[in-house]
Amino acid sequence: MKKAFVTKEMVEEIVKKYPTPFHIYDERGIRENVKALQKAFSWNPGFKEYFAVKATPNPTILRILHEEGCGTDCSSLAELVMSERTGIQGYDVMFSSNETPAEEYVKCAEIGGIINLDDITHIDFVVNALEGKLTGEEAGRKLPRRMSCRFNPGGLFTLGESSESVQVMDNPGEAKYGMTEEQIIEAYKRLKELGVEELGLHSFLASNTVTNDYYPALARILFQLAVKIQKEAGVKLSFINLSGGVGISYVPDKPSNDIQAIGDGVHKVYDEVLVPAGMGDVAIYTELGRFMLAPYGHLVTKAVHEKHIYKEYIGVDACAANLMRPAMYGSYHHITVLGKEDAPKDHVYDVVGSLCENNDKFAIDRELPEIEIGDYLAIHDTGAHGFAMGYNYNGRLWSSELLLRMDGTVTLIRRAETLEDYFATLEGFWDIEV
Repeated sequence: MKKAFVTKEMVEEIVKKYPTPFHIYDERGIRENVKALQKAFSWNPGFKEYFAVKATPNPTILRILHEEGCGTDCSSLAELVMSERTGIQGYDVMFSSNETPAEEYVKCAEIGGIINLDDITHIDFVVNALEGKLTGEEAGRKLPRRMSCRFNPGGLFTLGESSESVQVMDNPGEAKYGMTEEQIIEAYKRLKELGVEELGLHSFLASNTVTNDYYPALARILFQLAVKIQKEAGVKLSFINLSGGVGISYVPDKPSNDIQAIGDGVHKVYDEVLVPAGMGDVAIYTELGRFMLAPYGHLVTKAVHEKHIYKEYIGVDACAANLMRPAMYGSYHHITVLGKEDAPKDHVYDVVGSLCENNDKFAIDRELPEIEIGDYLAIHDTGAHGFAMGYNYNGRLWSSELLLRMDGTVTLIRRAETLEDYFATLEGFWDIEV
């Protein structure tokens, strides 16, 4: 059963200073989870987690993770700048992007990050960007010493041995990311000729998997490819990046991933494939976002309306602009009515927000305790892809972000957006007479 890390009493104190809705994160849970991940991969001396900034782009969160030994996985200029200003740069930054503007590659090189190439044509693009040919500046930068290439095996990605047990996990053949096997081997040859000294391999084949078999299966594909690259391109890889895809169980009664079992599974494949090929010193990297943060975030909101028509509705002061996943994907997020954790779930509600869209629903036909106006609801597992996917539709403003510290205090780590913020980019707006 999912249990909220805040109580009704805690929230009643918090709202005296920071009104609902707000996202709040659990520092203790975050730090303990990092330690569990690192323990699971401690068999690999070069192991490093590059947290996917897109999941929770807040410098306070990045700093906590960096204190625990994590780097950052960036995909845009803003994420690179956030990492740099948080004190994260050099090989602690992985830049995995696609259709990337030249200035973003230049910025990554400036802070010493690892450029992960999405396509073979991007080699020349990066060379030209660093030489200033695409930005119009005088520059003589060289390719970084350490780079990586992204692989796409095509087809369907499945798990299971027999026809009865095969499970389709995703469809890489329809994904816009990565290179074919033939292209990636040629890319390594070219990068070697250009003087790149340390090369890595990266791939992402499925999202939010809840199975201990995903990473080991992906590892086998990449490890076997690494051996082939060494034979055909004459390049011994320095690191292999398993990327993200290890998910969480949003539903209370569904088993969660066992990160120790996952680490042990990758270790087994490593010993079977890489060690006999003389590649037992290859570092393993991960780029987890959802697994690292999702369970350690709540969207806290207050019940402000009730409606009794063909269904029973509870209207809250948060909306899909604060948490897009239920509206966009139909995703389940568990809800705790704070102060009523042990009350019988003998009411059935749609829990809805204020947007002029009928999909603005956090829960549909959900069995919950009786909800009264003024009750506080904690919506679970919003620590990743929660606040980050927010937007301003209907002029709804971004909420604040709070951190529950290890000592039990609560810190504001992003203030709520104001109307002045919302109108700030409208030229001449404040000059209009009303």
